[in-house]
Amino acid sequence: MKGPVDHVVVIGAGLAGLSATLHLLGAGRRVTVVERDPLPGGRAGLLERGGYRMDTGPTVLTMPDLVEEAFAAVGHSLSGRLELLPLHPAYRARYADGSHLDVHTDAAAMEAEIERFGGAREAAGYRRLRVWLTRLHAVQMRRFIDANFDSPLQLLHPDLARLAALGGFARLDARIGHFITDERLRRVFTFQALYAGVPPSRALAAYAVIAYMDTIAGVCFPRGGMHALPRAMAASAAEAGADFRYGHTVTRLERAGDRITAVVTDQGRFPCDAVVLTPDLPVSYRLLGRAPLRPLALRHSPSAVVLHAGTDRTWPGLAHHTISFGAAWQQTFHELTHGSLMSDPSLLITRPTATDEGLAPAGKHLHYVLAPCPNTDVGPDTREWRQLAPEYRDSVLSTLEQRGMAGLGSAIEQECLVTPADWAAQGHAAGTPFSAAHTFPQTGPFRPRNLVRGTENAVLAGCGTTPGVGVPTVLISGKLAAARITGPRAVRTSPRAVPRAAGVAAPEAAEGALA
Repeated sequence: MKGPVDHVVVIGAGLAGLSATLHLLGAGRRVTVVERDPLPGGRAGLLERGGYRMDTGPTVLTMPDLVEEAFAAVGHSLSGRLELLPLHPAYRARYADGSHLDVHTDAAAMEAEIERFGGAREAAGYRRLRVWLTRLHAVQMRRFIDANFDSPLQLLHPDLARLAALGGFARLDARIGHFITDERLRRVFTFQALYAGVPPSRALAAYAVIAYMDTIAGVCFPRGGMHALPRAMAASAAEAGADFRYGHTVTRLERAGDRITAVVTDQGRFPCDAVVLTPDLPVSYRLLGRAPLRPLALRHSPSAVVLHAGTDRTWPGLAHHTISFGAAWQQTFHELTHGSLMSDPSLLITRPTATDEGLAPAGKHLHYVLAPCPNTDVGPDTREWRQLAPEYRDSVLSTLEQRGMAGLGSAIEQECLVTPADWAAQGHAAGTPFSAAHTFPQTGPFRPRNLVRGTENAVLAGCGTTPGVGVPTVLISGKLAAARITGPRAVRTSPRAVPRAAGVAAPEAAEGALA
């Protein structure tokens, strides 16, 4: 970035903004963070009701080395700020035929579980799949994920040939099927494509890198809930000198030619040398007064209905994360991408009190139910969702009661229902928190860039830009935004942030005993 970049204003104290802030501070910049909410977190927010502490955003934390890297930028350590609890199992998958599979990140434990579930042949296939996923991740991470792109020509690198040789440009479902034949098992390594907005039958096999993060790198949970992560990052940044201004809604950007000179909120004006914008893309483009020209309009990922429920009981068979698969798997993807609600829903049930009882009153439990649904571009619009919400909530509860959670409806003491109408009201395009889909024309150098032509000193971060959707990639997006301002050599990379083939984190990171 040309010109002075000593004082940077970061718009938004979500995970992307906090990551950018820590990396900018580590590079010696002065940083002011303006946030519309009264606390940090953005999508990773917090709702407190009747003694229940409900995380309003992501529930799955993988690749904690990326969090360690952000803390290390200012000389702090993750272990001194946040206790991460590894989840064993990472997930429990429950199927319509009554079977279940515990997903372990430990190779031997997972191999034994697959042999119990599907036999020796499937276990042998899993061994080969694990090697393939590890190699796929190693090829992609530094070259195609943790990288700023200025041209598709940057793809022309030996790693592109390595990715092709690994089958990264085949279809995801078919490539996983090369190793595993049991359709139920394949779901565990392909369902992540749902949040990328592409059915496994059409998604590139390269997207299996998400399955690597979930099933090999390890899934963990912060003590105190997922909101403890942005709280810890904000505290670290404040100690390192960041100036946080909460309760400030940005109304406009002042400009002199091609440079932003100040960020104006409903409560003040903040002169700046550079600005990082983390709101959803349409909001950022509106503030900048310009948007990039694209040959095709952006296509957005499916959305989700989320029910946060504080209950007076829980149910046997629920792990911290449980995926309740319906029988109509392929049909589900067709419905979600063509505007229909799931007729045989597959649901994610998260029970954070299985790991941290302190998130609910004594003897009580928290359950978070996520039901994927179409976004408002292709499915019901926000007005329709305001009418649909009560009926759909009852339908989801009825489905779960039929699948073994009898009495769920009557056990609820506190609840919050979030629909695409609520996501849209928060500023998320197409009523989805998962932003732009990861279709091929919206991936890598073809995804909306974190630079916008016509503005010399503004950079974007968050799930709508490079590299994409998910907690690990959003943390990377903040680092990449900082590198745009300071230059890549000024952004520190912790040795502990080097991706590992297995385990939750390096032993020396002392992580505290990442759909």
